[in-house]
Amino acid sequence: MNENNKIQLFEDKRIRTAWDEENEEWLFSIVDVVGILTEQPTQRNASTYWAVLKKRLNKEGADQLLINCKQLKMKAADGKRYNTDVANTEQLLRVIQSIPSPKAEPFKLWLAAVGRERIDETIDPEQAIDRALETYLKKGYSEDWIHQRILTAEWDARGVQKGVDYAILTDEISKAWSGMTTRQYKNHKGLKKENLRDNMSTLELVLNMLAEATTTEISKSSEPNTFEENKRVARSGGEVAGIARKEAEKRTGKPVITSQNAAQLNTLLTDMIEGISEGSGEDKKLNPGTMFD
Repeated sequence: MNENNKIQLFEDKRIRTAWDEENEEWLFSIVDVVGILTEQPTQRNASTYWAVLKKRLNKEGADQLLINCKQLKMKAADGKRYNTDVANTEQLLRVIQSIPSPKAEPFKLWLAAVGRERIDETIDPEQAIDRALETYLKKGYSEDWIHQRILTAEWDARGVQKGVDYAILTDEISKAWSGMTTRQYKNHKGLKKENLRDNMSTLELVLNMLAEATTTEISKSSEPNTFEENKRVARSGGEVAGIARKEAEKRTGKPVITSQNAAQLNTLLTDMIEGISEGSGEDKKLNPGTMFD
C-alpha cells in the first residue's frame, strides 16, 4: 500500500487519497467525501456524521466490507497522521447512495443511469458492444484497434488463454485470408519487431478487420467451448475475408498482399503528391493505381 498525501479536489474541497498498488486502485478518505456532500463545517462533524451513517448501514445489512472498511494513516489538518476509513470507488459510491443530500443527487442519478444501461445490455448484449465502440472512438482509438479489442474480449469470454493461444488463433485467421501466418507476413514485408498492422496498405488492413470482425460474430453465434472449436471459428472468419481478397484481385488484376511496408508506402505517397503538385502535363502525373503494385 502506498500511503501518500495525494489530494483530489471536489468543488475546490480537499479529498485525501492513497494508491493501492496491490489492487491497482485509488482509495478515498470517506470522511472527506461525506463532509463535502453533507456540507459539514468541520472534520470532526464529518467524522460524527460518518459514524452515525455507518451504524445505520450496519443495521440495514450493508456489505461488511463497507462497514469494516480499510483504514490508513492519513495526514490531518494539524499535520499529524490518524487512522482514517478509506474506500475504493465501488465502496464510495455505495456510501454516496446512502447520503440524503442534494449534492449526492447527481451521483445517484448517474448510478441509476448506469444500472439501467447494464440491465438493457443483459437483455440485448449488442448494446454493450455499441457503447464500447462509441467510448473507444471518443477516446481517439482507431476502428482497427477497436475491432481487435472486441475480438480478444470474445476470446476471453470463451476461455481462450492469452499469449500462445491468442497467437495460434491469430495465425489461423491470417493464414485463412492472406495465405500466411503473422510471422510469414512480417517476413514478406521485411519487418522484425515492427507492428504488422502499421505496415499494411489500406486494402490489407480492411480485409484483416473483416476477418477479425467476422470471427467475432461467428464466435458469438456458435459459442465454441474448446480451443479446437475456437480454431475452426478463427479459420472460418479468415476464410470470409479470403474470399473477398480473391474477388478483389480478380476484379483489379493485382495482388492485394504487398511486400511494401509503411516506410515504402509513405515514400510512394509522398512521391505521388509531389509529382501531382509539380507536374504540369499528364506525362508528369503519377498513377495512384501503381501505389500497391
